[in-house]
Amino acid sequence: MSGADSPEILAAYDDVRSDKSPTNWLLISYSAATGNQLVLTKTGTGGLEELANELDDTQVQYGYVRVEYANDAESKRVKFAVVIWIGNGAKVMRKARASIESGAVKKVLAHHSIQVDASEKRDLDEKDVVARLRKAGGADYNGGRG
Repeated sequence: MSGADSPEILAAYDDVRSDKSPTNWLLISYSAATGNQLVLTKTGTGGLEELANELDDTQVQYGYVRVEYANDAESKRVKFAVVIWIGNGAKVMRKARASIESGAVKKVLAHHSIQVDASEKRDLDEKDVVARLRKAGGADYNGGRG
């Protein structure tokens, strides 16, 4: 097993999902340049932008983020996204295995509305991610005005 289901990763996942915790993202990375052992790299409270700033262009990494947005003045939605980061400078074999190994990660980070595949930090623009979450979430309370 890749370690995606390690106690540290499972605890961080529960923390991000908890309404009582300020933690709203986690980052999983490979423990070494070779092999498939995954470890919890970092967690934070600064949302998608902070997570994006932690991504390494030379790595394949996996993120999980809680995104909150308002549908109207009275309601707030909470959705979750899995981020599959394949940095442009990552080694070819690591990139090639990401499609297989991301499956193990997604099994552990099971509750998510969308998957965001990213290779550049601009792929994680919050407006774009929220627009995708709205579409995935069913009702659009903005009359289509994202």
